[in-house]
Amino acid sequence: MRLKPAEVRMTLAIKGSRRITVDGVTFRWAVRRRPTYCQANGWSPLTFVAEQAEQPGALLVASLPCAHPGNWFGLPSQPVLPRTVALGVRQALATGWQSSRPGPAFKMLLRRSPHTQ
Repeated sequence: MRLKPAEVRMTLAIKGSRRITVDGVTFRWAVRRRPTYCQANGWSPLTFVAEQAEQPGALLVASLPCAHPGNWFGLPSQPVLPRTVALGVRQALATGWQSSRPGPAFKMLLRRSPHTQ
């Protein structure tokens, strides 16, 4: 049986992901260990993905305003800490991400860094 594009759903692999609870809801999140070719060249930013742990729906893809730590040119980076993920999840929910409903990935740029708060 072949799935139609509307039926295809991306999910986050459990292996390598971490759990975090934000405002009483548990999410799983992950950052790529190795950068993509574009991230390694500094052409695309560091990203993390998150989804609800108990009732996975649309995937959150949050971009940070820095390079992946594994970039090839030593470009400035920052670690993705749980407070960074919590901030991203809250901002995504406030701007329309429906974490429990199936749908396309919700892409966003994390506006503020929690390191400066």
